[in-house]
Amino acid sequence: MIASPSRSRLPTRAAAMASLLVLAGYLGGCASMGDGMVSGAFVDPARYDLYDCKQLEAERKTLATRTAELQGLIDKAQTGTGGAVVSELAYRNDYISTRAQAKLAEENWQKSKCVASAPVAPPPAAPRPRAGARS
Repeated sequence: MIASPSRSRLPTRAAAMASLLVLAGYLGGCASMGDGMVSGAFVDPARYDLYDCKQLEAERKTLATRTAELQGLIDKAQTGTGGAVVSELAYRNDYISTRAQAKLAEENWQKSKCVASAPVAPPPAAPRPRAGARS
């Protein structure tokens, strides 16, 4: 008796589906892994040791901006088809690295007892002469 093609493909399809489910489980586990668990591997612990408060303040602002930018890109990528995979592959490592750097900069900021500088106010504008006024 000759086996029908649909019956011989059944074990192959079942194996493929099982493999996909296992792969999805691994990716899901990586996606839910906390940032704190991996962040130590992404940044040099002595990176900000020689920074003064002014340098740390500028670095903290830069890292906060970059973190917000990456979070926006991750959120945007997740709205598309296959977005979760794209955001994980394209942005997650950079996001974790930036967050780890920001945490380290914040720790050095606290350790150095730095205080945020006041925002610089623009100088007042000079009054303009009125129309029709004589000098």
